[in-house]
Amino acid sequence: MKKIYQQHSFYLFLVLLVLSIAIGLKNPVFFSLSNFYDILKSSVVMGLFAIGVLIVLISAGIDISFTAIAAFSMYVTSKILVGFNITDSLIFAFLLSGAVGLLLGLFNAVFISHFKLPTLIVTLGTASVFRGFMLAFIGTAIINNLPESLVHFSKLAFFEETLPAGEKIGLSVSIIILLLFVILSWFLLRYTMLGRGIFALGGDRLAARRAGFNLNVIQYFIYGYAGFLSGIAGIIHASMMRNANPFDLVGTELVVIAAVVLGGASITGGKGNVAGTLLGVLLLVVINNSLILLNIPSYWQKVASGLIIIAGTAATVKKNIRKQRGQVF
Repeated sequence: MKKIYQQHSFYLFLVLLVLSIAIGLKNPVFFSLSNFYDILKSSVVMGLFAIGVLIVLISAGIDISFTAIAAFSMYVTSKILVGFNITDSLIFAFLLSGAVGLLLGLFNAVFISHFKLPTLIVTLGTASVFRGFMLAFIGTAIINNLPESLVHFSKLAFFEETLPAGEKIGLSVSIIILLLFVILSWFLLRYTMLGRGIFALGGDRLAARRAGFNLNVIQYFIYGYAGFLSGIAGIIHASMMRNANPFDLVGTELVVIAAVVLGGASITGGKGNVAGTLLGVLLLVVINNSLILLNIPSYWQKVASGLIIIAGTAATVKKNIRKQRGQVF
């Protein structure tokens, strides 16, 4: 129990619980099954983004190109599916979007790993490149006639039931995709040598190299994996919206990074876990959901996200200063 009380995730869970109770008392609709399903469904795309951002932050990097990669992947995939009239292959759609995201993530890794450029500068530049290339050469029109397989996927649900008013509700199957990548990422970070290498890279790059880790391979994996997750998140987003909008997603980077920092990841690297990240995502989704239920303008979410990043960074710096003082004295 003492170890549980010392965990950042435990206090984050308490905050989420107290906030949920407070919102529910203000508006009982919050406690409805329909709202619960909506919160989980709204967490899927942000959750996939957050897992990729988590791994990047643990490695002491920062990626702000993931939404541009997601938009590029989903739009190119939708263009290909519609152009070649591929209407019944859901797996192909996911693999294609993931592959496009993977390639764009590896493009980031080339500059970060081989040219040793700062991750923030690289991903800031590539985000503009990806977005500009898509709008200039691929298209700007919204694709509304998505393949039937994607439309059908958006309707699939577990535990489907009909409310007295006639509305059908259910838990989206997209939750399964998020859970699969959550388990995979958790296992990777906790039980594999590659995961240890990611933490080592974020903790001390020189020490990681001396320990025998191939930092180039690790960085290629990190940004390739983050890109792949972005591609999957992009096609899920298109499916949920039932259209491919090239102007979607870009601009939500701050919220995702805030969720990961709130979940306990350190901006300076070497620290973070999947459970805390998921709780951070849920907390921000609940905050956004509550703003709607309480009739509060949604732009306050951006204020909350910015304050979370500042507070999280300040906490990390303060902790590092205390640690250094303890070593000196």
